[in-house]
Amino acid sequence: MLLNQYPWFQAKPHIRAKNIPPLKLRELGLQDYKPIWDAMRYLVENADDARSDEVWLLSHKPVYTLGQAADLSHVIDPREIPVIKIDRGGQVTYHGPGQIVGYLMINVRRRCFGVREIVSLIEVVLIETLKEFGICAVTKKNAPGVYVNDAKIGSLGLRVRNGWCYHGLSLNVNMNTEPFLRINPCGFEGLEVTQVCDLVAERENLFRQVQEVLSQKLLRALGYESKISRK
Repeated sequence: MLLNQYPWFQAKPHIRAKNIPPLKLRELGLQDYKPIWDAMRYLVENADDARSDEVWLLSHKPVYTLGQAADLSHVIDPREIPVIKIDRGGQVTYHGPGQIVGYLMINVRRRCFGVREIVSLIEVVLIETLKEFGICAVTKKNAPGVYVNDAKIGSLGLRVRNGWCYHGLSLNVNMNTEPFLRINPCGFEGLEVTQVCDLVAERENLFRQVQEVLSQKLLRALGYESKISRK
């Protein structure tokens, strides 16, 4: 399917948010990694200041991704899972079904955002999302992402180009975490990972519930009303 054939929504800026156009929120389901990465890069390379910001929510088929400065030695035993070198920051991570991935194509020049501001915004959104499910998550100095009892539950990695940021965040919800054992996640040997389903009692419709809370909190943090109009 083409990108525009998937469900998408339009969010209007909050009355106090000035000089930003409506945002497009796309829900893309389960996707191969490379076509989505190619689409992000195309939009950013061909964007202008009139283009709306976009947020894409999806999951990926199993893949390891290596950031720009990543050390391949952190990929211990990939076996059948493809390894793709990409252009975001950070080291190696794993994406798979049951993990929410959120890509933010944001005009940082229009918003006067720096990378540190976007990183902090994403971390706060992840922490506030998890709080809605009774999970207390925290950040760590010099280790972007969010953690529960020293185990990583949410990751992030960004790239800024042409005045836009892209890539974004991932949140482990209800997935097979075994592939994380085959890498040093985010370049940290022995780093444990966890996920929402292992920390809550109620698991029915969990993925959908977490994605809905995450999307609403992300919209508000970016200056948009929580209600969105479907297109």
